[in-house]
Parts: sequence; structure tokens; C-alpha cells
Amino acid sequence: MRKLKNNELHRLDVESFKKAEKTPLIVVLDNVRSLNNIGSVFRTADAFIIKAVYLCGITAKPPHKDIHKTALGATDSVDWTYFDNTLSAIEHLKQAGIKIVSVEQVDTAIPLQNFEVDKQQTYALVFGNEVKGVQQSVVEASDYCVEIPQFGTKHSLNIAVSAGVVLWEFVRKMKF
Repeated sequence: MRKLKNNELHRLDVESFKKAEKTPLIVVLDNVRSLNNIGSVFRTADAFIIKAVYLCGITAKPPHKDIHKTALGATDSVDWTYFDNTLSAIEHLKQAGIKIVSVEQVDTAIPLQNFEVDKQQTYALVFGNEVKGVQQSVVEASDYCVEIPQFGTKHSLNIAVSAGVVLWEFVRKMKF
């Protein structure tokens, strides 16, 4: 076994990424505070060739050195849009026929592994604030809520970790 060098990974350059067919997923960040979490989400969105990231409310926008620190340039490859509030973003997405999936612990949440993905559908995946989660009004405006099963003592995962888990599960179901 030998670790691969970066030039052996055959990654896209930014121009090729912009032209590439995107995975029909949009990430919506609902009032995410941590600049490092925002940067991590951009980096994960780049890894899976996600269509776009929507930054809402208090979620910071690039360019910012603390976002860049974890995004490692992904803010240049992944398209992003800012909305003053998350419900405006949700309304915009619904008008485009995109299904809204909030990642939140609610009474009707579907366990992530049981969510049936329609490969022809574009989904917006909403991730909430580190303390308060996805706003109740956004949950109510969602078509679905999914929950990542957890078995320990903690009630939630870090938002960047949640985004990685949920994006991978959706990408896996859409592409494989």
C-alpha cells in the first residue's frame, strides 16, 4: 500500500468544477454561527460537487479568513447565495420545484438511512444553528425532516459533521 500524491487523485480544477454536472443538492445554512463550520461545509460541498450553498441570516459570507481556513478554496469552486432570512431562501427554492429536507430531530423525522431519494429530484438540505438547530418556522415549511440516528449520550452532532454524514448518504443514494 502506498499513499497517493495529490497529482494522482485526478481532482478537478476550479474552472472544470464550474463546468461539471452538479449533484442535485443545495445546502442551506440556517443561522450558522461558526465560521469554521461554514468553511467545512463548503469543503464538503466541493468534495461531492454540490450545486450550491445558501447562506442565511447570521451565517457569514465569504471572503473571510476563518471561512477560508477550513474551506481551503472551496468558496471559489462552489456557488453560493446569501439570503437575509432562511424562509426567503426556502420560498425561492420551493418556487423552483426543489424539495426541502431539514436535518432536525422532530416528531415525524425520517431516519436518514430510511429516506427514499428520488434521483430525478433536486433537494435542499437545511442545517441549523449550532445551539438552536433549524428554526421551527423552517421545519414547518419543509417537505421532510431527516434525523441522523445516534446512540450515545449527546443529543446532536456538530453541524459540519452532520453535513458530511447527510450529504454522503444523499450522494450515495443518488449516484450509486
